[in-house]
Amino acid sequence: MATFKGNPVTLIGERVKVGDIAPDFNLLSSSLENVKLNDFLGKIKVISVIPSIDTGVCDFQTRKFNEECSGIENVVVITVSCDLPFAFKKWCGAAGLENIVTLSDHRDVSFGQSYGVLIEELRLLNRAVFILDEENKVIYAEYLEENANHPNYEAALNTLKRGN
Repeated sequence: MATFKGNPVTLIGERVKVGDIAPDFNLLSSSLENVKLNDFLGKIKVISVIPSIDTGVCDFQTRKFNEECSGIENVVVITVSCDLPFAFKKWCGAAGLENIVTLSDHRDVSFGQSYGVLIEELRLLNRAVFILDEENKVIYAEYLEENANHPNYEAALNTLKRGN
C-alpha cells in the first residue's frame, strides 16, 4: 500500500525485486529522443523515480543522487517521472545541471507499469529507487510507502558502493 500526502493510492504493476533482471523501458529524453534501458548496458544504473521534478523532495532527491554519484566510476543516475520532457529541460537549465539523465514516462506510462510504480489515481509515479548492475540485474529496490518522504539515501548509496 502507498499513500500520496497521506491519501491511499493504488499502484499498478508488479514490483521488481532484488535479483530480478530489470524490465526494459522506452522513455523520452528532454530532447525528445527514445531511450531504452539497454542504452546504459555496461554501466551501473541508479534509477531515481519521482512523482514530479517541481516539488521540493523530488528536487532534493534528484540533486542528491547526482551529487553523490558524480565521482563514482561507471555509474549513471537516471531520474524518471511522468513530467513532460520540457519540464525536465527547464528544471535542468534553472538548476545549472547539464549532464544529468532525466527521462519521461508521460507517453504511455509503461515504465510505471513495468516497475510497479504507476499511481492509478494520479497518473504519476510512486517514489522509488532502483540500482541495477552492469547487466541490468536489480541489486537494490526501495518503494516508498509515502510519496512525501525521502528515500533511504544512505542504504542506496551503501549498496552502490558495495556493488561497485
